[in-house]
Amino acid sequence: MSDAKEHDRRHVWHPFTQMRAWDAGDPVVIVEGEGALLRDAEGRVYLDGNSSIWTNLHGHRRAELDDAIRAQLGRVAHTSFLGLTNDVAPEFARELLQAFTRSDEPEGWRVFFSDDGSTAVEAGVKMIHQARQQRGETERTVFFSLAAGYHGDTVGAMSVGHSAVFHGAYRGLMFPTREVMQPACYRCPHNRAQPERGVDARVSRKCAWECVGEVERALDAAGGTASAFVVEPRVQGAGSMSMHPHGWLARVAELCRARGVWLMLDEVMTGFGRTGAMFAAHHEDVVPDVVALGKGITGGYLPLAATIASAEIFAAFLGEFAEMKTFFHGHSYSGNQLGCAVARASLRLLHGGHSMEHVRGRAAVLEKLAQRFWRHPNVGDVRCEGMICAVELVEDFATRSRFPFAQRTGHRVCEAARAHGLLTRCVGDMLVLMPPYCVTDDQLAKAADALWRALGEILPL
Repeated sequence: MSDAKEHDRRHVWHPFTQMRAWDAGDPVVIVEGEGALLRDAEGRVYLDGNSSIWTNLHGHRRAELDDAIRAQLGRVAHTSFLGLTNDVAPEFARELLQAFTRSDEPEGWRVFFSDDGSTAVEAGVKMIHQARQQRGETERTVFFSLAAGYHGDTVGAMSVGHSAVFHGAYRGLMFPTREVMQPACYRCPHNRAQPERGVDARVSRKCAWECVGEVERALDAAGGTASAFVVEPRVQGAGSMSMHPHGWLARVAELCRARGVWLMLDEVMTGFGRTGAMFAAHHEDVVPDVVALGKGITGGYLPLAATIASAEIFAAFLGEFAEMKTFFHGHSYSGNQLGCAVARASLRLLHGGHSMEHVRGRAAVLEKLAQRFWRHPNVGDVRCEGMICAVELVEDFATRSRFPFAQRTGHRVCEAARAHGLLTRCVGDMLVLMPPYCVTDDQLAKAADALWRALGEILPL
């Protein structure tokens, strides 16, 4: 397997990776997986601590998912969705809408298929903009989104994000959007409580919902030019793993609805049970106008994404051919049969063995194990939401001051964790544990222990 490393060094360009350092290193070559575990070319076994970058829900080599792909391969792998349909994508669309709307007859809603989370967001942004124009609401062009937001790396998705690290080099390509204060309790500039060990910042401070007031003022300032608000519900993933106070989403949804502003939810990471509900919006009974889905949609097996649109938005695209109201957007692999077949199998597992009750049970164990990190003096906050756990590292607990970016503190901890059998990836100096739903109590305990030991090696107690 040494050839793989050499070919990688000579021929591959990795995402989000400084290649000078990468080419000088010794990469882990993954060759096999089973359940929550991965094995490399040297025979070492690791727990998949970030679900293969937040995609894998049920574990690797899951029989039900493997079988769904094999069965579909026995018929056809892919045919065009432009001017044709197939017998898999429409069934998945119906089942997906039933799960999202929690209705057996989800009339009016539509599913637009694409390839990944970024393209799902891109499609949603374009749908909203074109729908406004075709409804005669030409003045409604302004999109709002949260500070530190990240919604993908295509140009439209970057434009509704506000990440200096990820998008700073591309500002000249992006269209302007309005940035709104993120509801990040640990670093909230309003009424900040003193740091308190062992207590999530979301419940440790008295809150007057200033963050909601900021959204209200921003929407009112834009007036009739406001088109849509784009947000990851409950948890901003790459946006610093910020976890929102419960109730914020419902309040913001109400503000949007009252002003005719469409709400677009990016559930690329939070969808399909990751927060303990099938979709994060379900926690607060919020019904958006558009929702973008990706990552776990196929259980982590194949690239597939979906953008769900309300009946109101879909209606804006209906007309005579000559009216040019068609949604002029698409992808070669839209409605891919293999992806939709395995996505249907994954959805069945989420209604069965990996039900939301099961996920919440796993989440309770993970949250309990995470409490040990409060004992470390360089841990500023420990945040958990469903099967997502983030441990924020700080240089000074009392002041919440961050480590210098160049020190790569979080990265070094994650690299050290590999020696203890854990693969995960940080978000800046936020350590992340986000394992598949099949993970056992023993595996969760070993993962938390591996991260704890790595932390102690990089930042000794």
